[in-house]
Amino acid sequence: MQDTQSPDWRDDVIQDFARSELFERTFQEGMELVEETAAYLDGEGRQESKLLSRNAALAYAAESMRLTTRLMQVASWLLVQRAVREGDMAPAAACEDRYRLNADVAAREDDAAARDELPRGLTALTDRAERLYERVRHLDRRMYLESAGGEPSNPVLSHLDRLKSAFGG
Repeated sequence: MQDTQSPDWRDDVIQDFARSELFERTFQEGMELVEETAAYLDGEGRQESKLLSRNAALAYAAESMRLTTRLMQVASWLLVQRAVREGDMAPAAACEDRYRLNADVAAREDDAAARDELPRGLTALTDRAERLYERVRHLDRRMYLESAGGEPSNPVLSHLDRLKSAFGG
């Protein structure tokens, strides 16, 4: 577990992101994708899966499980950021390992034949979720992991931090 006593600059970076338009757009996109995916898997996707061959049905089950796992991780991360924005969670608490994205999410198996048989609705949702997950993972690394060594990853923040220290700000 990482130290929850993060430097002030780190708290500022986390709070600034949580209040940003980028966060707002990412949050909206993530929650809409969760809802869209749930509706698809409960409705049209369920019907389409019944028409698949045995191998494609297995690929469908694996892909839908992977998709929902990724989306739940993204939604959880976004909800933590919203809790920071709303003052329900301290930025330092958001730095804990339990709130980081899990890098060990199962990778997509490249069975091209089975993937070609999957319904377009599922593959489109999977592709969108993959792109969103990678963007959020990038944000997570930048905000929490790359700067965990005590130096901000942004050189401007590093210089500002040194100036504040030098002048007692």
